[in-house]
Amino acid sequence: MHRIVNVVGVGGSSRPGSTAEQALRIVLDAAQRRGASVQLIAGPALAMPLYDPHGTTAPQARRLLSAIAGADALVLASPAYHGGISGLVKNALDHVEELREDTRPYFSERAVGCVAVAHGWQGAVSTLAALRDVTHALRGWPTPLGAAINTSTACFSPAGDCKDTHVQEQLEEIASQVVEFATIRALATSTT
Repeated sequence: MHRIVNVVGVGGSSRPGSTAEQALRIVLDAAQRRGASVQLIAGPALAMPLYDPHGTTAPQARRLLSAIAGADALVLASPAYHGGISGLVKNALDHVEELREDTRPYFSERAVGCVAVAHGWQGAVSTLAALRDVTHALRGWPTPLGAAINTSTACFSPAGDCKDTHVQEQLEEIASQVVEFATIRALATSTT
């Protein structure tokens, strides 16, 4: 029995249509073409109060947590802010602590594609490494390929299309790996 896997993309910046969001949309579009159901949580949907382990969970955070809890796989995308994950994305990831008691805590049993964008290689690479580290800390399985995108050359058109063939291929491969792993995992759990 084959079921459609659910891939949730989380990231971007407070600016709608940011380069991180454009890259995330390309991965999600490619995942959808591979048969996945996709959901995007980006930009203003990530604007939530700072995570407080003793506070109440804001409505935006509850929506994020519900989407992640129901996901078969995830894709994280962040711009590089001073060599690391943006505060907006990091705060969203901090809220995932609320899934510690879930049947699949945090990102357990999920492939996680990671995408980092920066105006230069140093920020892109260090942010990608940070995303992968956070994924490990949240018990997720980073896909073998992650994308560090240097936006110092115009990579994306104003419409959000990728103008760099190599970057497009990387984003498509991340989608392929996420969907393939989620499908294999779904089949394995349905037969046990």
